[in-house]
Amino acid sequence: MPPRSSTRTVLFASVAVVGLLAAAAGPALAQEATPVAATDAGQGVLVFTPDFFAAQQPNTALDMVERIPGFSVEDGDGSRGFEGAVGNVLVNGARPASKNDSGSAVLNRTLARQVERIELIRGGAPGIDMQGYAVVVNVVLRDEASRQHVLEVTPFLFEGEARDMVAARYQFTARNGERSWGVTLSDGVSTSDANGAGVSTRRNAAGAVLRREAVWNDEYGGGTSVRGNYAGPLLGGRIDLTARLGVNDYHEETRLTGDDVLRASRFDWEGDSGEIGAVYTRDLRPGLTSETRFIHEFGTSESVAIGTSRVAGVAGPEQRFAATDESGETILRSLLQIERSPTLSYETGAEVAYNMLEVDQAFTVGGVAVPLPSDQIKVEETRGEVFARATWRPRTDLTLEGGLRLEASTIRQSGDADAEKTLYYAKPRVLATWTPMARTQVRLRLEREVGQLDFDDFAASAELEDDTVFGGNVDLEPEQRWVAELALERRFLEDGIVAITLRRDEIRDVIDGLPLDGGLSAVGNIGDGTLDQLTVNLVVPLDRIGFSGGQFGFRNTWNHSEVTDPTTGEIRPISGLRRSQAVISVQQDIERWRLQWGAAWIPLLGNTSYDPDQTSGFRGRDYVELWAEYKPAAAWAIRAQLNLWDDFVTFREVYADRTSRRIDFVETREIDPRTFVQVRVRRTF
Repeated sequence: MPPRSSTRTVLFASVAVVGLLAAAAGPALAQEATPVAATDAGQGVLVFTPDFFAAQQPNTALDMVERIPGFSVEDGDGSRGFEGAVGNVLVNGARPASKNDSGSAVLNRTLARQVERIELIRGGAPGIDMQGYAVVVNVVLRDEASRQHVLEVTPFLFEGEARDMVAARYQFTARNGERSWGVTLSDGVSTSDANGAGVSTRRNAAGAVLRREAVWNDEYGGGTSVRGNYAGPLLGGRIDLTARLGVNDYHEETRLTGDDVLRASRFDWEGDSGEIGAVYTRDLRPGLTSETRFIHEFGTSESVAIGTSRVAGVAGPEQRFAATDESGETILRSLLQIERSPTLSYETGAEVAYNMLEVDQAFTVGGVAVPLPSDQIKVEETRGEVFARATWRPRTDLTLEGGLRLEASTIRQSGDADAEKTLYYAKPRVLATWTPMARTQVRLRLEREVGQLDFDDFAASAELEDDTVFGGNVDLEPEQRWVAELALERRFLEDGIVAITLRRDEIRDVIDGLPLDGGLSAVGNIGDGTLDQLTVNLVVPLDRIGFSGGQFGFRNTWNHSEVTDPTTGEIRPISGLRRSQAVISVQQDIERWRLQWGAAWIPLLGNTSYDPDQTSGFRGRDYVELWAEYKPAAAWAIRAQLNLWDDFVTFREVYADRTSRRIDFVETREIDPRTFVQVRVRRTF
């Protein structure tokens, strides 16, 4: 790919930096209004009214939620099923009708002026399904007639040899009493902040250079979709409906060039997907509410990975890995919420789900087919779950929640290999929330968690960039964890918070890299392991030291894990788990200028994966994000964000054999990721 002009990127970057520096010079300016504190509604609930966010001049409900001190929006992990797979955002006490219509997406199409209040629920509240989270937000909307349009355009502009892209979204929402309806048209982008050019160096076990190559890589993609929503009264209750159709694509290119060396790989993926979702709720009598939820998702995709090489004038055989797949999920879930008194409530229900993935894959080397384990398979799961939980407040400062979920699932595999197994799990949960004094809370959680299997791990796969091919595994079982968690939260000043969480996981059937016969490897269960975790979240308002409207933030999670490696028999960390990734931030609201600005710095990040034939991973330092948002009028918002990252290294330590683990070579790629700018222009009308 020929180099492209970066003049436009540099221009936008310069403007963004100048704007940020100008904003940084503004601490001496006083804000127009004094911050409004949140109201403690008791029972672990903090209430934020629109006045609390007035200085930030939010356009959407998401703008408001993102400014709640100490809270981070999570949209769920998207795993199969509904229970435990959705996020920590509720709207009018309920989650969206579909897993893929995430809480953040709903809030982003809800105007700030429609928000009556936001409740930060810590430890549980009557009628609130916490879905395993210790803290959730409930956004309560006004019941009023309105129509609104939101239009967003966001260019992504990269320096150097990369593709500039533009994302756009249009949203229409109307409300009339208890009814609301809307449509969202979206043309999104997908990119990587690790794209860039650099140098790859391969050394032998003694450290001598075997090969030095220039590296270039790029990842890009996008998706176009349309979504419709409707909510309103039906048969004495309320119905929420959503539907979406979309098409997506993703591409990845890597080139390594040196003296008489050329190695190249390309991956192209495209697919289509859709979903329908419905939630029906009804108050059967005072204190008794029913909810029935139906979700159906479907999708198909095709992908091709091609790897070529030429070393010392000799061309290697082309490697080609092609795959087509079809997937689907159907969920039916029903529950009853029973409020016996202001201090005692129950919830009980059941969920059934059917999941399917059918994959057809082909791997060739020089045009000759190479058979792989499980390269043509169909995986199906039928799962049922019943659950019950109770929330009790024996004292005004103490909340107890206890629950039990019983799960049974049958997983069937057909195709290259036929297999079937039925699994049963009991998943108890206990959560105690103690508020010994105002603005201080202690939470203790004991729970058994059972993970969801990734159906892709049943099938073969390939990473031709590193000449790595993986076989499928028909014997996978979910990870099971006994979790003990203790959290201390203290709020101070108007919007300061310090939260410390200690967590211990006893893990059974850890999922990690597993050796297979024939020199292949796969994802599989490798035995039992442990995870110790310390999380710190700190937000400090800076008004008292003269930095008006300023705020300092620090958050980090330290992880220490242990598991026995199935190849070496030695204790090592669990693959892919980041040991630490601190984020240090500062931001400021300058109401007089209608401006907010901020900066975030990640000093160190990275992880390591342990496979039978190699140890690989990445390390990065000094990731910096600078942003500024200007609101020239109530209906307009212009945000510029600059991402800087100059120290990114990937590494592979490849072994000559699995018995001696003698190092064959060590390869490092030092990448200078491309600086890029996002400029989001939003118009609300």
